[in-house]
Amino acid sequence: MIETTQLTDALLVQAGASAGQAGDFAALLEQLRITAGLAAKPPHAAFNKAQGIFYAYVFMDQRTHLGGPAAHMLESELRKRWPGPQALHISRLERVFDTPGASAGAAPVFHYVVEMDPEAGWMPELSAWYDQEHMPGLAAVSGCIRASRFLNHDHGPLSLACYDLVSEETLGSPPWLAVRGTEWSSRMRPRFTNTRRTMFEILPGR
Repeated sequence: MIETTQLTDALLVQAGASAGQAGDFAALLEQLRITAGLAAKPPHAAFNKAQGIFYAYVFMDQRTHLGGPAAHMLESELRKRWPGPQALHISRLERVFDTPGASAGAAPVFHYVVEMDPEAGWMPELSAWYDQEHMPGLAAVSGCIRASRFLNHDHGPLSLACYDLVSEETLGSPPWLAVRGTEWSSRMRPRFTNTRRTMFEILPGR
């Protein structure tokens, strides 16, 4: 049970379902946002076909303190309205980094997500690396539209870094690989635990 109040900039809805349910998922999220009275923007949704995973972000109009019971209630309501997915979670996200990328203004086609829990005692330096070098460096690569990082206060892993991209090929470009290959990066990456790296295709309507 989610219990504590947390600073919340967005809600992350995660669900396992088939590609054919994409339209239902997007419509249900918009309906939930309205009926729940959330002061939020329309959801941004993405899908990974290989794993059958939906991620959707419901961004609040402004940062708010959201209690655990409220988040749990929304999750329960969503399960009632859409009982099909075996795994469905709602998590409160606190934004800790956000910047437009070199290709800001272009239409996003892919959404790349890196989730991880920091090794014990390494959160301060990992945060400094992300904020000072890694996120700004990747944002500056052509093909990156936006780079953001959040703390996931509920279903984790704790750190969620995400990038809106013009193309999947951006990840293999020499400038992107150069940012990933710095000395600081080589020291920080082994401190990732419970790491998930997922490429999503952005759903229409975003």
